[in-house]
Amino acid sequence: MNPRRGDRGRYGRPSRRPRRTGEYVTLGVLALLHVLPVLYLVIGSFKPEDEVLNGLSGFVPTHLTLRNYEGVFESLSSSSTGYFWQFMAVSLTVSATVVVGGLLVNSMAGYALSRLRWRGRDGAFLLVLLLMLVPFESVAVPLFYMFNGERNTLHILALPFIANAFSIYQFRTFFSGIPRSVEEAARIDGAGAWRTLFSIVIPMSRPVFASVAVLTFLIQWGSFLWPVLMISDPSVRPLPLEMSVFQSQEPPDWGQILAFGVLLVAPVLVMFAVFQRWFVQGVASSVVRG
Repeated sequence: MNPRRGDRGRYGRPSRRPRRTGEYVTLGVLALLHVLPVLYLVIGSFKPEDEVLNGLSGFVPTHLTLRNYEGVFESLSSSSTGYFWQFMAVSLTVSATVVVGGLLVNSMAGYALSRLRWRGRDGAFLLVLLLMLVPFESVAVPLFYMFNGERNTLHILALPFIANAFSIYQFRTFFSGIPRSVEEAARIDGAGAWRTLFSIVIPMSRPVFASVAVLTFLIQWGSFLWPVLMISDPSVRPLPLEMSVFQSQEPPDWGQILAFGVLLVAPVLVMFAVFQRWFVQGVASSVVRG
């Protein structure tokens, strides 16, 4: 039996519409599975404590109140417990330092590995690729003993994470796709390597800078193992570490815990919303060129 005319595309070929519909349905289901926990988190943060852990009824936005958020700020409002905005400021300072420093250091390393010719370049790039396979947990203890004298300081939370092998790989991949004619024209005009990088290459590379910034901020904002090892002073405690302390209190108030979780993820969502367009472009171009 011949297929219907509507199921065929141009030149009698089978239409791709059913296949695309299946792909969209699959992507929609996967997106929903990822969104549901966040939705439960947000709705639960506005519900009374005795209605938070009620299974699927937790998705129903009833009896909403700001009491959970008020409780978080009231619980963290003294010198003995620390101040919520103090923890927020520590996380923002450390994450911003890692992002800004990482963009500078890793972009220069990526440019040197992709555009400059020097002996040992391929070996250095191979080392970067190997470092991408090393999990941080395997070097956390040696780093702890190396920097034991720098505990309870802000700079020690940021210093080990500024140089990042994956960020260097992203920059190198993107820079490799820039036509060499652009740099040759700049060199003819008398521009050196530094001026070419900062005046020509970087302005053309906003997508990769945005994607690296978002990924770096996301990873650093949620960092937990390193602060656990290095921080015992509440005055330099970042938000993820403080949340673990907050939720361990007895008896646990799940409404306030969910409200704390919303306050923890809100800066990440805001940053992603601001840089979303460039982030998607940077990831897509890195995948295609890689």
